[in-house]
Parts: sequence; C-alpha cells; structure tokens
Amino acid sequence: MTGADVLLLALGAVAVGAGVLVVTTKHLVRAGLYLVVCLGALAGDFLVLSAELVAWVQVLIYVGAVVVLLLFAVMLTRAPIGASDDLDRPGWPAALIGGGAGLGLTVLLVDAYRWSSVASPDTGTAERLGEQIFQSWVLPFEVLSVLLLSALVGAIVLSRPDIGRAGPGVAETADRPGVDVRTGGRR
Repeated sequence: MTGADVLLLALGAVAVGAGVLVVTTKHLVRAGLYLVVCLGALAGDFLVLSAELVAWVQVLIYVGAVVVLLLFAVMLTRAPIGASDDLDRPGWPAALIGGGAGLGLTVLLVDAYRWSSVASPDTGTAERLGEQIFQSWVLPFEVLSVLLLSALVGAIVLSRPDIGRAGPGVAETADRPGVDVRTGGRR
C-alpha cells in the first residue's frame, strides 16, 4: 500500500464521516458546514487521483457556490437554524435502508471485480474535459444553473414579508378572508 493509497483512504474516511454528520445533525447550519468538509475531502481525493481540474471545480462550484447558496437561502428565509424538535423522526428506517443499499453495492462491486486490478484510463486533460462538458453535457449544465437561480429567487421572494400580503386596512379572518374592515366588502 502506497502513501497515495493511505491518503485516499483517509480522505475517503473523512468524507464518509462528514457525510454521516450531515444527515444526523439537528442543526441546519452545522449540516451545511459538515457538507463543506465532505466536499473538501472529495476534492482532496480528486487531487490524490491527479485530477486537479476536477478538484478545483469541486471546490469552486460545490463548496464555493452551492453550499454558500444553501446557507444564504436558509438565512434569507429566516428558517429555524438551531435544533428543531418537531422534525425529529426515528432514524432506524433510514439507517436500515442506507445500510441495505451500502451492503448491496459492496456485494455488487466485490462480485464484479473479485479484488482484481483494473487498468486506469489515460489521464484526462482540461481540453478533453471541456469538450465533454460543452458538447455532450451542456444542457444538464444549463438546467442546473437555472435551477440554482430559481432557488435563489424563490428564497428572496419568501423572505420578503410585503410580497403577497394584504394591504393596510385589509383583515384576514378565518371565515371571511380578504374583507376590508373599513367598508366591510371585498377589495
């Protein structure tokens, strides 16, 4: 076992541990920060595998943009940041499903490769990666950017208390919504 193998396993263990913390923590902001650690460890794995461009794209796009967008949207919508008791659910069904899926994938991979050595493909270049992204994968790339933009716009709309609310003098009652209290009629 070489030093690169040990480093790859250590970074993989950090990524898995941080991923477990993401889904088990009750604090939303801490979950976002654990996600940063997980994605950073994955970027380190890419560096060990000599995929520097993918590693830096991982840091810039996922750590730098997606996690910041997630935390920004949470704070902008004034969602509860601390532990939330009303969202607590028993964890055993998720653990059972996750453990079963992990065991199934492990059995599948061990059966497929039988611990044999697999030849590595040629090292990719930035030019080949750019050709793949902007020829074959341009539509999913653009759909993802529109999705992230719409999530940001939605967070801004949800954070504005004056959008979609009744104007002054309009009372919302359970039996007569939208009744103007000054005239007694509809707006």
